[in-house]
Amino acid sequence: QVQLVESGGGLVQPGGSLRLACAASGSDVSINAMGWYRQVPGKERELVAAITSGGRTNYVDSVKGRFTISRDNAKNTEYLQMNSLKPEDTAVYYCIAETRVVPYIYWGQGTQVTVSS
Repeated sequence: QVQLVESGGGLVQPGGSLRLACAASGSDVSINAMGWYRQVPGKERELVAAITSGGRTNYVDSVKGRFTISRDNAKNTEYLQMNSLKPEDTAVYYCIAETRVVPYIYWGQGTQVTVSS
């Protein structure tokens, strides 16, 4: 069983920055890939960024050059640095983590990011 705890959401003006963090904990935690999804009411959940255990990353086109995903394997923690935020980035952001031994994707509780002046 893995628990994911997110932090770092909030309200920011357009052009501003936020950093999200997601810490994984639990018994015998061995994490493979990690990532971030976001969801706006009435729309499907969208994969924003993902990172493998080896550090390979991929991003949805709309955030390339603005968002950076990273992870600290020793702490089982991932981060999403969001720069040059736009109103259309407003959403609930969810972190995910895929366990290694028995592949399963766990979800965080979600954190609200609001970009507004």
